[in-house]
Amino acid sequence: MPAPKKTARRSLLVTTAVLSSLALAAPAAVAAPKPSGSPSASPSGSPSATPPASMSTVGGARLGRPGTQVNLASGVPVLPKDVSARSWIVSDAETGDVLAAHNAHWRLAPASTLKMLFADTLLPKFPSTTEHKVIPSDLAGIGSGSSMVGIKEDETYTVHDLWLGVFLRSGNDAVHVLSAMNKGVENTVKEMNAHAEELQALDTHVVSPDGYDAQGQVSSAYDLTLIARSGLQKKDFREYASTVSAKFPGETTKDKKGKTVRKPFEIQNTNRLLSGDADVPVYQGIAGVKNGNTTNAGATFTGVAERNGKVLLVTVMNPEKDEHNEVYKETARLFDWGFKAAGKVQPVGELVPPKSAAQGADRPGSNPSGEAGGSGDGDGSGKAGTGSKPVASASAADGSSGIGTALGITGGVLVLLAAGAFLINRRWPLPDLVRRRARSGDDS
Repeated sequence: MPAPKKTARRSLLVTTAVLSSLALAAPAAVAAPKPSGSPSASPSGSPSATPPASMSTVGGARLGRPGTQVNLASGVPVLPKDVSARSWIVSDAETGDVLAAHNAHWRLAPASTLKMLFADTLLPKFPSTTEHKVIPSDLAGIGSGSSMVGIKEDETYTVHDLWLGVFLRSGNDAVHVLSAMNKGVENTVKEMNAHAEELQALDTHVVSPDGYDAQGQVSSAYDLTLIARSGLQKKDFREYASTVSAKFPGETTKDKKGKTVRKPFEIQNTNRLLSGDADVPVYQGIAGVKNGNTTNAGATFTGVAERNGKVLLVTVMNPEKDEHNEVYKETARLFDWGFKAAGKVQPVGELVPPKSAAQGADRPGSNPSGEAGGSGDGDGSGKAGTGSKPVASASAADGSSGIGTALGITGGVLVLLAAGAFLINRRWPLPDLVRRRARSGDDS
């Protein structure tokens, strides 16, 4: 079916609740070191056919083993057989439990899924209403064949416009303009690498902020999931990642009467589980996050979806099966399995907390309640959980994108840091639009 024409913005709504991490089948290596070997020495070409014999054990010893890791038992559904991805992971976004994984720490080229780290790092820095006039140097160094949203020199865009270009069209031009606003690509890469380390995404090494193929640029299914989980705590991140379509400013021209005009054009999200395609229906309960595709990375995708009160994150990297939209089809199968297995399967690992969260309970004078803001309105560091104030009764504004008014974000603290645990609130209900679609769709 064709992608929906209606403009819609879906937000993950967050309410307050505290929950404890479930006991894991394997101990977590919260402070595990980076895997041996220099990231810069990693090849930028296609990976070998088999994963390394030894990988990082961040999140648990089993996650460092090659092959599929799952605790099958009576009542646990069998994993789908037709998943060809080199690496994948299914996890509970709320508790951080890893339900199943396959080569979770295999360091592979991430493609544009790396833009999640870019957004999580830079979103807190610039108010969405900030305007920027693009100069030629802003667009320098964009890789040949890059995905573009259509930014033009000498035109002015709001930060809101630029983020829509990043999330919906995976625009490398939008990434480079935002990087220019952030003191340049080199500084942005440095900050992204620092933020990855803060998140304990230790498989990740950034060379280009847009995810374009570059020597030594790697991440892993585990790391991309950590990054998505951090990003989804920011209100703006959730809104942009769940936006199906929007209006983007066009080029300034003159009409027949000589009047200066600037007509917008429509852009649609390239995440096919969100927008749909001829061979991929919109996935029930989908609410983001980010897709990617390059020559060396193949297809990559991280998604978040809710069903029956459960919120799952699935990351799939580089399916070997060469079929149209294969990465989305395999993601959907893993989502289906995860929703059936949730509450039945014993986890094989966990999504670890950021360093600051893990250390927070040990700092003198730390707040025992562990409250921390996660709205993206923090101190500009881009670090998860460093905002000074929680969001209360926040609502999404209708920006210049031409999208209809977004559904509000429920009030409350978005991130709870207690006893060194990194906990996302228990309930993430989705907007009514998604619920209506879910009821009319296939529940399988």
